[in-house]
Amino acid sequence: MTTVTQDNTAETPPLPALEGGRYAFFFDVDGTLAELIPEPDDVTIPSHVLDNMQTLSTACEGAVALVSGRSIEQLDQLASPLSLPMAGVHGAEMRDAQGHLQRTTLPAEIATPLLAMLEKEMSAMPGTLLEAKGMAFALHYRQAMAYQHQVLALAESAIAQFPQLTLQPGKCVVEIKPLGADKGAAIKTFMQQSPFIGRTPVFIGDDLTDEKGFQAVNAMQGISVKVGVGKSHARYRLKQVADVYTWLDEILSLLKQNIEQSTKQNTVGKGSRL
Repeated sequence: MTTVTQDNTAETPPLPALEGGRYAFFFDVDGTLAELIPEPDDVTIPSHVLDNMQTLSTACEGAVALVSGRSIEQLDQLASPLSLPMAGVHGAEMRDAQGHLQRTTLPAEIATPLLAMLEKEMSAMPGTLLEAKGMAFALHYRQAMAYQHQVLALAESAIAQFPQLTLQPGKCVVEIKPLGADKGAAIKTFMQQSPFIGRTPVFIGDDLTDEKGFQAVNAMQGISVKVGVGKSHARYRLKQVADVYTWLDEILSLLKQNIEQSTKQNTVGKGSRL
């Protein structure tokens, strides 16, 4: 079974084998199912990973969801041809297993002046990128690290003007989003719905944006896994995205063994009753 290290210095427990029990899986995307790259629009999820996600979803009766800062529209494009339950924009929009969509919206009196302000200020910082998500805004500075402090100051100025909003720092990005929208709340909502209800939650993420998700899963006695280094509330750790793929392979291999063993036992049982 894959082992993990915390901050590359201290050993943490091996990831649990997930033998027995019923699990619900929640995956972040960027830095978890997909490698981080400078241009967010160029991100992809490998086809074999999507195949494994489909197999896992079928085995878990649909209890597999994506929980991301990306919009559901973007997630659908990345995960195609899969159609999974999703929480987009950190839970500001959610689609359940039945396909019902709920979306938080910003009133025009907030969205319009905020967008205008952000566009003006970000355009004065070459290399930065403003991503407007409708109900949230992501201020990227991965390719313009010299502007990190200016971008953070701009975001703080924005929420000072609009107290209905809050900040969500991430890797080379800071997001402005509605209060109350976070991955922990999204996972809690899913866990109250079919087919997630009654299962043990498993959440894999890599960033500050995932910390509330880890905390929520820990509170439910679930399995929280951080990808990469850095302090975290996650109880387990994987070093890199490739290790997420390996763990998925291991889960599915174990699942196949359990199914084959169960089938064999049922066959023997039936024979003994004849």
